[in-house]
Amino acid sequence: MEKSVYLHVPEQNELWYRKQIMADPETMSYNRGYEEFEGYNKENGCIEFPEEEWDEWYDYFVGNEPQRFYAYVVRKIDNTFIGEVNLHNSAEHDWHEMGIVIEAKYRGQGYSVEALKLLIKYGFEEMNVSAIHNMFEMDRTAAIHTHLSAGFQEYGKCDNMLELVIAREQYEGNS
Repeated sequence: MEKSVYLHVPEQNELWYRKQIMADPETMSYNRGYEEFEGYNKENGCIEFPEEEWDEWYDYFVGNEPQRFYAYVVRKIDNTFIGEVNLHNSAEHDWHEMGIVIEAKYRGQGYSVEALKLLIKYGFEEMNVSAIHNMFEMDRTAAIHTHLSAGFQEYGKCDNMLELVIAREQYEGNS
């Protein structure tokens, strides 16, 4: 089956899309209710991403492999940005933490599993990471299904949080 999405490392002038999805309450609804920080709206989960911060953010996240990787998820049929993915090394563990956000209007269409598999492949094959980890609330059933479908395994549970991990050996055995 031909892939319907690909990963694209954005140019700095394409960060308008990140600003757009971070400001969309429907897309960011999963992110509501956490501890507040500057630029974060606890009520709707949105995060401000003003243009004056783009230079510093871009220099930190883009082009700093193997410590960090950031890319947009792009739909192949029309080259539309539909989300973002990232990997960043953990300060406390021998793995990389990951993130994936698919814009709300594109959810439920099969893109997230495919995007996550591309991120995993990139992490293991291009960045040579040892494992990839994510953690989120146990009631996020769609996120759990996405991660398990992409090859992650349950690592632990604590305080209504689920930890999932995929190690290089699991990936190589399924690639």
